Amino acid sequence: MSTAIILVGLLLLSYFGHNMTMVYTMSILLVLHYIFPAKVLSYVAVHGVNWGIILLSVAMLAPLATGAIGFPEIFATFRSPEGLVAIVVGILVAIVGKSGVAFLTFDPQVVIALTIGTIIGVFFFKGLPMGPLIAGCTTYFCLKFLHFLLDLME
Repeated sequence: MSTAIILVGLLLLSYFGHNMTMVYTMSILLVLHYIFPAKVLSYVAVHGVNWGIILLSVAMLAPLATGAIGFPEIFATFRSPEGLVAIVVGILVAIVGKSGVAFLTFDPQVVIALTIGTIIGVFFFKGLPMGPLIAGCTTYFCLKFLHFLLDLME
């Protein structure tokens, strides 16, 4: 019963915090909680992160599959400062992401704090409920910082 109360509480907090991604997440978890045994949810907990990364990767790489991005664009990206920074940030995010997943595996109650932080970020700071896509944001931040440093040197 306490599980359902926590899920409903997070659902309501998400709803009033205008974080529809978390509303859908909590709704799905509530349904799964009442339909499936804990063993099924444990399986989802173990494998869900990989499924989510696969789904996000498919969505982000869809322009490649549609032909909107081809060899000329890819080669141009590798020769640009943005592309080089994106490669470095991609490497760093992969390394940090591995540590983050390990941390959440060993300390899963932190997910509640992260969820509440996301809701606060969306509601009060008009942020976006992002997860693995944070690599793109980190790239943007690094590029802004690089441009800032270059402007100081001029």
